[in-house]
Amino acid sequence: MKDLKPQRTVAAGPAPITTLDDLREHLQWAVELEHATLPPYLCALYSLEPEHNPEAAEVVGSVFAEEMLHLALAANLLNAVGGRPRLDMPEMLPPYPRRLPHSDLELSLLPFGPQALEMFLRLERPAPPGAPAEGDGYETIGQFYAAIEQGLRHLCERLGEREVFCGDPARQVRGGRFRHTAGGLFAVEDLESALGALREIVEQGEGTARGEVWDGDQDIFHPDRDEVAHYYRFRELQLGRRYRRGDTPQSGPTGETISVDPAAVRPMRPNPRLSDHAPGSAIRAAQDGFNRVYCTLLNQLEQAFNGDPKLLGAAVGTMYALKAQADALMLMPDVDGTTAGPTFGYVPPESRS
Repeated sequence: MKDLKPQRTVAAGPAPITTLDDLREHLQWAVELEHATLPPYLCALYSLEPEHNPEAAEVVGSVFAEEMLHLALAANLLNAVGGRPRLDMPEMLPPYPRRLPHSDLELSLLPFGPQALEMFLRLERPAPPGAPAEGDGYETIGQFYAAIEQGLRHLCERLGEREVFCGDPARQVRGGRFRHTAGGLFAVEDLESALGALREIVEQGEGTARGEVWDGDQDIFHPDRDEVAHYYRFRELQLGRRYRRGDTPQSGPTGETISVDPAAVRPMRPNPRLSDHAPGSAIRAAQDGFNRVYCTLLNQLEQAFNGDPKLLGAAVGTMYALKAQADALMLMPDVDGTTAGPTFGYVPPESRS
């Protein structure tokens, strides 16, 4: 676990999270927030032909893996304070384009390219220095998590840690180093570990609290380099150059070049919907099949976070099935030179067989 000394400062003010029920509600929003980032990242990743765009696929794939880690840490935080993470519900999958939960940030399902990169940069944008904590209507994800941090500290001071961290420790999902990331999945049992989880989430997204481009970990794909935070990884792809030691947000990346081949990106139809195609058509059937499997994944994750952690391994297998289905969809011609794509629609449990 990283150094847990408080580093991030936010504007002073009354804590907007003042009860345990408030805290649980906001942590469920955190679960929903982290999940909402997954379909856009998956569409960009699925659209890349990895043999021709290995660097872009590595970046998007690593960010997706860390968002899965953040989802698991958010679930651990919610379980730690006596909540119950919910994922298998229609509210998790509204039609795209959609808003990030409790924010005005818009998300779309897009193939990899300049438009997708702009969306990812808006999503991962660092909070400005001294930005206020915002528990609702937040401008950056860091400000949302700052409000949760304020609420945790406030409640621990008022009620005591034992009263706040009243959840069943057996519901914590543990995994050490998370697959395809230097980040760690650890149990949340007290204020110290809760602050560590929040710091892991925020710093992997926007860089360390000292305003650096690095997230504090070592790059697992390039052990000689420090790991770059999500926002700056997308800047690397946008600018075609990597950050190196000594670079800052102001200097931009000055290291080796990164190449992206636009011709090796599958031209997925933006924001595909089931209603684009008639029932019984090949594309509609393939999209229905993808949605059934994706909702099975949500169910496996919900069960894993609610007392059956071994299902986290089963969920990984389900993700491989999803990739095969998405690859097949993106080889199916659609309108105006595009290909089909997944719609990420909700399918009720009784319709998934």
